[in-house]
Amino acid sequence: MQIGLPREIKVHEHRVGLTPDGVRELTQAGHGVVVQTEAGAGAGFEDRAYAEAGAAIVADAAEVFAGAELIVKVKEPQLAECARLSPGQILFTYLHLAADPAQARALIESGATAIAYETVTGPAGSLPLLKPMSSIAGRMATQVGAHYLEKPAGGAGILLGGVPGVRPARVVVLGAGVAGTHALEMAVGMQAEVVVIDKRIDRLDALAERFASRIRALYATGADLPGAAAPKLLTRGMLRDMRPGAVVVDIAIDQGGCFETSRATHHAEPVYVESGVVHYCVTNMPGAVPRTATLALSNATLPHIRALADLGWREAMQRDPGLRNGLNVHAGQLRHPAVIEALGPAPASSRAA
Repeated sequence: MQIGLPREIKVHEHRVGLTPDGVRELTQAGHGVVVQTEAGAGAGFEDRAYAEAGAAIVADAAEVFAGAELIVKVKEPQLAECARLSPGQILFTYLHLAADPAQARALIESGATAIAYETVTGPAGSLPLLKPMSSIAGRMATQVGAHYLEKPAGGAGILLGGVPGVRPARVVVLGAGVAGTHALEMAVGMQAEVVVIDKRIDRLDALAERFASRIRALYATGADLPGAAAPKLLTRGMLRDMRPGAVVVDIAIDQGGCFETSRATHHAEPVYVESGVVHYCVTNMPGAVPRTATLALSNATLPHIRALADLGWREAMQRDPGLRNGLNVHAGQLRHPAVIEALGPAPASSRAA
């Protein structure tokens, strides 16, 4: 199979879909790989490394899309990229369609088969291709929150961990899944006062046992379904009760955001202030650490890419029901139940990507 690796074009997105080592595994298995020049440069992977791994290096995205049966990316395709897709072509990347009707419509119109990393499932309903980026985003959430609490960054001027005799900042983690647990670990390590809220008693029990008196574990209601729009956990009214200069970090912004006041930002302009509260709502947080993120993502996605290339998407999905759950768009129709529930069978294309 011919596999294409285009350079990401989203603002300040420096990750790349595969490392040179991943490309080498594919070429040694007999597949062709076409890489757009400097696709991996932002993550520290030079064209020469891809060429040495057996890839063909081409000058522009048009050549990648035109010559590949399987397109491997990181972020959701921008509308210009959707226009390059063709019927029968396979796209494998993060999509987050529930919050993006314009992209959904463009993928439908392309005729391509779009498989979303974030809805591929593993044992017990786990999300193995979302996990590495959730881990990074969770760790970054505490890190960027600490930064934006600083006065020059617009915050209240509070040191996250405090000092002897001065109370530390309070960090409230909404949800104790993969991202929340990593955020919590970082906050505890930075000696903040940590509260974690989740709807799963068993998860709260495990965290309380692990961290003992270093956290407060509280029960809540609400749920977040793979592929669905994120539930709103923080209302405008709650925001008004927060200290001026407080910081909120919304790592569910790809799915529409979990705060009522959230709107998507990017790394060039990552924050805005509403009701005196600093909002960080960057839609590609791990893109700020592209080397770490690319290595982690490629480790997780490569077995699935290999299956798609070796077997074709139909046979690969027949053998792996978890991969089948990644199917979001095929033959001009939405295919994932959560996306259909969020957008309807024929989403409008009024929102710009």
